[in-house]
Amino acid sequence: MVPPRIIRRLIFAPLVIALTLAVIVTLPIWLLVGFLASLRLPPPQRRGMRLIAFAVIWLALESAALIACLGLWIASGFGGRIHVEANQERHYALIRWFLSRIYAAAVRIFRLSVDIDEPELTPEEASRRLTRPVIVLSRHAGPGDSFLLVYHLLARYGRRPRIVMKAALQLDPSLDVVINRLPNAFVPRKIAESGIITEIQRLSAGMNSVDALVIFPEGGNFTPHRRHRAIGRLREKGLREEAARAESLDHLLPPRPNGAIAAIESCPTADVVFVAHTGLDDLITVGDVWRKLPARAHIRAKWWRYPSDQVPRTRESQITWLFDQWTQIDNWITENRTAQPAPK
Repeated sequence: MVPPRIIRRLIFAPLVIALTLAVIVTLPIWLLVGFLASLRLPPPQRRGMRLIAFAVIWLALESAALIACLGLWIASGFGGRIHVEANQERHYALIRWFLSRIYAAAVRIFRLSVDIDEPELTPEEASRRLTRPVIVLSRHAGPGDSFLLVYHLLARYGRRPRIVMKAALQLDPSLDVVINRLPNAFVPRKIAESGIITEIQRLSAGMNSVDALVIFPEGGNFTPHRRHRAIGRLREKGLREEAARAESLDHLLPPRPNGAIAAIESCPTADVVFVAHTGLDDLITVGDVWRKLPARAHIRAKWWRYPSDQVPRTRESQITWLFDQWTQIDNWITENRTAQPAPK
């Protein structure tokens, strides 16, 4: 259960700033601990120093973002004008600044590279990128995929992302403060699906040409156990065709269609964008990052757009269409995983 907002604001936020100062003061000790811990790994995998450096940068940026949020709150009349358009833009700019610094740090420290295969930028494509709201349906893999996706939507494509997230993410103070001031939604872990659908409808219904609603139809990261459970649920519901198609997916969980369908129905003018990516799929937990993070982190991504007039409109055809796209993403991952060099 997430503590009440007043607790998060008065305790968690100052605690992050205090922790940042304490870590900076004791940084030599942390670096020594990271070095000694890394000695247990072969030389190419001694990543303790890099992880500590990245963690310190993350904490420093978290603290800076919290201080900036306090300044924006005061400047908005102690929150009275926090939701006016100008202040919304300032908060999107703050997210863009934060994520761009995190991305730059990942490039330097982890030698991160991202290759994006995107539609050819024809005049028609350029026009659609600027004049249409979009619903982004992405696979879910690893702790960094949502950050990279939001970063590229903001920095590369000039979009304002809207996301439905797990309520537990509010334990991150800067994320908690900024995201709750913008059109997003945090949902409790045990909320009924109808509650999630309501939030998706609310967010998608109010979109304009610069907005992008981000949905992860799988509902979580892929694991063999989750895949088995998801296929079992489809069979229990008598959805034999969907269960058979889910069994054919090697890298993905079957998509849950209700959220995507609700978004499409609530914003019928939106184009639909599908996102595939691979590269750090196996890094799910902190332990995975410690054991498996390669010396050079490389991510491949691909996205394709369906104009709103090409999006199916009946529920049955939408479900078939969504599974078709998931099959395409799964095949793409198979091809690109085979093409990637082995992690060092």
